[in-house]
Amino acid sequence: MHSLLQTVALFLLAARTLADDIVVYSDSTLAAGWENWSWGSDINFAATDLFEGSSSASVNSTAFSALSTKLEGTFPNFAGLRFDIAGDNPDLTITIQSSVDGTVSPNIALSSLSNSLTSDSFTSLLIDFNNLPGSGAALGAGTWDRIVWQGGANGAFYHIDNIVVVQSIVITPLFLSAEPLAANTIAVTTQGAVDFSTMTVSMNGKSVKVLNTTSYVPVGTPSKSVIYLTLDTLFVPGTLLIDTGVDNGGSPTFNVTLPEVQFVSIVQQVSHPISPTIYGVNFPTNAQYLKDLGIGMARWGGNAVTAYNPAGQFTNAGSDWFFENRVADPPSADDWIGWVNGAGTQSLLTVPSLDWVAKDGTSYSYPVSVYAGQESTDPFNSDAGNGEFPNGTFVTASPDQSRAYSAWNTDMAKAWLQGLTNKPTLITVDNEIEIASDTHQDMHPLPVDYDEELARVINTSIAAKEAIPGVMVAAPSTCSWWFYWTSQVGFTDNAAHDNIDFIPWFLQQMAAAEKTHGKRLLDFLDIHYYFQADTSANDDAAKALRLRMTRSLWDTTYVDESWVGSNPQNHQWDPTIVELLPRFRTLIDINYPGTKLSVSEWNSQADTDITGGLVAVDALGIFGQQSLDSATYWGTIDELGPIGLAFWLYRGFGVTFGANTAQVNLATPNPDTQGVYAGTEDGKLTLVIVNKNPDTPISFAVANMPFGSYFMRHFGGEAGIAKWQTTITVSGNDYIVIPAYTAVFLKQN
Repeated sequence: MHSLLQTVALFLLAARTLADDIVVYSDSTLAAGWENWSWGSDINFAATDLFEGSSSASVNSTAFSALSTKLEGTFPNFAGLRFDIAGDNPDLTITIQSSVDGTVSPNIALSSLSNSLTSDSFTSLLIDFNNLPGSGAALGAGTWDRIVWQGGANGAFYHIDNIVVVQSIVITPLFLSAEPLAANTIAVTTQGAVDFSTMTVSMNGKSVKVLNTTSYVPVGTPSKSVIYLTLDTLFVPGTLLIDTGVDNGGSPTFNVTLPEVQFVSIVQQVSHPISPTIYGVNFPTNAQYLKDLGIGMARWGGNAVTAYNPAGQFTNAGSDWFFENRVADPPSADDWIGWVNGAGTQSLLTVPSLDWVAKDGTSYSYPVSVYAGQESTDPFNSDAGNGEFPNGTFVTASPDQSRAYSAWNTDMAKAWLQGLTNKPTLITVDNEIEIASDTHQDMHPLPVDYDEELARVINTSIAAKEAIPGVMVAAPSTCSWWFYWTSQVGFTDNAAHDNIDFIPWFLQQMAAAEKTHGKRLLDFLDIHYYFQADTSANDDAAKALRLRMTRSLWDTTYVDESWVGSNPQNHQWDPTIVELLPRFRTLIDINYPGTKLSVSEWNSQADTDITGGLVAVDALGIFGQQSLDSATYWGTIDELGPIGLAFWLYRGFGVTFGANTAQVNLATPNPDTQGVYAGTEDGKLTLVIVNKNPDTPISFAVANMPFGSYFMRHFGGEAGIAKWQTTITVSGNDYIVIPAYTAVFLKQN
């Protein structure tokens, strides 16, 4: 059967395949010079159940597996990648890579190209290497030779055909969006050489004059730009009509309904300090990345560091990757601390606290030659199993730890820390060891109970503080809501400890340990926090839920929209309401006053989606508002992706939100769909406003907002996931507009 080609309006139109285009795949086989470097995927390159021409490639990728094509040569100076794809909006991330030097492009989510794919017909998609979808970055020159379509956590099934690296792209001049911002500014995003001479603006039927225009081309996105129009009239509720005089995909106009105003007042005199270490990340890529995003704290952490052996710089990924040893990446924690500290960023080092670390870079715990019948094996090493049978039970008997590990103890940890040339600001005692019998079942098959976890924290903290005088210690780095309150042993462990939930009991014991040892052994209570509700569907309902879930960080009335809200398993007050930061502040005040609070892993649940970026903006504002002491985002964020833009909004390139908060008083708060955060420094006001509505602008009358010059940044909305900024003049604060799905930063000059 032959499928009709469904054409997508991409604004960018690929030129007809030229002689010097590079065909990757067409009709039953990879083109000459291309190799199949795929992993974990069942691929039929000659599928005939759906095709164009004579056949297509049918791809069924397991979790995080991929279709990967490698050229015997390079394509360093090409314009883009075109391919035809059919599927039920498969969860795919596309990257362009270099096997020569390991360079990888920013992640390109398939959803950033189209959300309307179907499984019974092909859609033609184009990736412009000069304006990568999702980030707006340019691919740049490089030894590019590999293209990867990688499935997400649930894998991906799709058909793909007519894959071509194109030599040129014809860019049609277009007005892409026109959106009102702040008091009297319109941001007009464009591509190509557009003509502004025919543009007119009217508000509520009356012509509005454009006083001046300012152009901005984001770094790395030369094919897209924004023109800021300053109007001679302040915005008011009603209709704003921008008529470009140009047919932009069927319509020459942008029609915006300006909503009724909401009221907010800002009080700079009521404030408290904002810790710069709330703007933290896990495993930053380099020092420039830290400086670009203004990162306050960088963490060396995650499951693999539990087995980190500094003697050989080996580690083991545990259940995350077939219990295999490997050389750490980056290999040297000491060197990593050095360049992190050198960039002006504080460093958080995770110190192993179990009894074993990786002995080399090649061993693994569950060879199929010893443990037959395992559920899955490493696609690159068929003898390395995942330690589970197909029914989900662990392989028995437990492996001999010496197969993959060598012994480790606190004396060795102390010697390592003493020998560091570069000293960390903060250390955490291991990583999520309460679930070691799952993530590291090969080295610690027995569940960790209250007493074992406490002993490992105390002993490691003593060693660390003796090795590095003045170092601060964070623990227990607990993974999730369930394990805040009980152990892997279960409720019998609670019962054996006077039915006290784990974190309160832990704080009490650390307070007692200070009296016993004559010094504080816990400086930060450290937890990991991930929203418990599942938003992986990424449909409209899931996106709205994701954006609401930031309420669980602070709201004492928000019943969690997950199992937490219906099946509480702890002895705490309001057990169906997370209220994470106020709750843990209270627990600290009750059980061990003076302890700081850290969230060393948190995530938006959507790193490549605009809603993930808006969640991150909301969360960072909440962290400052709620006086959190430290936080680091999991995992390594794409600087030009939605999460990177959230950090850039607050701290990018030396422009910061402010040293202190300012009080925000909302007349009609609606945290489901908006967030307003204020900062102050040297008497100057900063505002961050995030509009979580997908299709409706919001507006505020902002009392106590001084008139004058403001530096403005924003991302999202119709303008897309790219960084935009300018300087504006606020001559009226009675109507400040924020477009749909947009975060805006305003800082008084």
